[in-house]
Amino acid sequence: MTIDREFADATRFRVAFVCTGNICRSPMAATVFEHLAKQHGVADRLLVASSGISEYHVGETADPRTLAALNDAGYDAVDHRAKQFNVEWLDAFDLVIAFDRGQERALRSLARSDEQESKIRLLLSFDPESTALDVPDPYYSEDEFFGTVLHQIETAVGRLFRQIQPAMRA
Repeated sequence: MTIDREFADATRFRVAFVCTGNICRSPMAATVFEHLAKQHGVADRLLVASSGISEYHVGETADPRTLAALNDAGYDAVDHRAKQFNVEWLDAFDLVIAFDRGQERALRSLARSDEQESKIRLLLSFDPESTALDVPDPYYSEDEFFGTVLHQIETAVGRLFRQIQPAMRA
């Protein structure tokens, strides 16, 4: 697997969100992050991707409950198609964001250098008010839980965005 040409653009700040199957949490985070970038006029300085550790859902749309939760909150992710994480993204991206410690361990096991490993972070590490470490996977939950997870993601992604926004404006 080779790196997508667009993600090799080092002139932009590059963030990859990685969950299990790329149909729930990571598309939520990527959509929210891109929305914030557009709102703040820095979308042209940012590249955002999402993927899954597993290949279970490659090519599929986001889970219908993910799409519904995003739509209810005013976001649009209908064009999302799931993809599997590409190990070369550890070189290409500035940040690789995991949603739980299992994904973080899987990503760290792929890292071939301290530099690659230093790019891997848990999403909730950007939210100092969060008492949790992991964003729960809503896949096996009731529909309403997708909204709860989206709210948690919005908060943490908002804090992440505020931390890197000054670099994007420079």
